[in-house]
Amino acid sequence: MAANPFMPTIAENLEDIHERIRNAAARSGRHASAVELLAVSKTKPVEILQEAADAGQIAFGENRVQEILNKQPQLPDNLCWHLIGPLQSNKVRKVLPLVAMIHAVDSLAIAKDIHRIAGELGLQPKVLIEINLGEETTKHGFSTSQIYEQWEALKALDHLSIHGVMCIPPFDLSVDKVRPYFSALRELRDELEKRAGSLLPHLSMGMSHDFETAIEEGATIVRVGSAIFGDRG
Repeated sequence: MAANPFMPTIAENLEDIHERIRNAAARSGRHASAVELLAVSKTKPVEILQEAADAGQIAFGENRVQEILNKQPQLPDNLCWHLIGPLQSNKVRKVLPLVAMIHAVDSLAIAKDIHRIAGELGLQPKVLIEINLGEETTKHGFSTSQIYEQWEALKALDHLSIHGVMCIPPFDLSVDKVRPYFSALRELRDELEKRAGSLLPHLSMGMSHDFETAIEEGATIVRVGSAIFGDRG
């Protein structure tokens, strides 16, 4: 099917998103370099990812380990892969050598599995702890009470490098309704830093419809899919 001449190219979409990131970061008193754009490429074919890579996009986020296994060998070696979906125990060994960061450590059990296998492989994976701030039954992650109760156990897993927290708040297009979840995640991260006595530099929050609000509230990684790729692929 021929390309729609009226549809913005991926390069144009990326340019627009970077401009929006710059403006949102400026509103929060930060530089755009403090925010990493993660292109959510789940279900997209390698040709579409290559187009984004040709436009300068380096970091890609996939929900499923199998997609990383399939796509990574077909794309340039300089690309950086993040696993942003739930990780099953039987996939840990396969994915650890392939990704720069795991975004969704959603239970102490999977954290222990990653820790054990990372030790066997001689790796120190960077991970984020997923927080289910809305306590939605359809989503994974630690509740606020669980993360405080289990934080010391997580910190004791010395083959994990915990770099921060992530969340997917209840979907709402209203800035007024979504902003409190982002500010709550930042405050939770700050409290965990105090308990850890060390920095947790990353807040992974914000998607295509709300990433500017997330940046205003402190996001360091935004996960953007449809605003980059549209309905391609």
